[in-house]
Amino acid sequence: MRPDTITIARAELAADASQELIAALNVELRALYPEPGANHFGLKPAQVSGQSGVFLVVSLNGTPVGCGAVRLIAPDTGELKRMYLSPAARGKGLGRRLIAALESEARALGAKRLVLETGTRQSAAIALYRATGFQPIPLYDEYCLTPETSICFGKDLA
Repeated sequence: MRPDTITIARAELAADASQELIAALNVELRALYPEPGANHFGLKPAQVSGQSGVFLVVSLNGTPVGCGAVRLIAPDTGELKRMYLSPAARGKGLGRRLIAALESEARALGAKRLVLETGTRQSAAIALYRATGFQPIPLYDEYCLTPETSICFGKDLA
């Protein structure tokens, strides 16, 4: 049996694979958080291009199975956005690899700290962020409006 081929590469937010992964993420999030205002889906192409940020797609044996972005929200602070792995790709260590790749991209953009928001009902995501060194931080920005469904994390980049 041959080992899986895993790639993590930059992609355009508007690319078909990127949009398909984001659509799958949105379906999953809407099912978990049906209450009004609980979902924060905003991400614009300009926020993940040039010196503002990057969007990455994870492929397993040539098939896109996950994505994630980092965007600068301050000169020295990046925010992880749109982290997703298809259910079939979970439990293979791809989330850790994606976070490591996003941390590397954030450093290249000049970030010294990363922050993120995830939902309170996403126990696997929360466990992944804690396992990769993220610590709970106070809610920030629009997430202050959804304290019952949002949890924020931060991590200093070495």
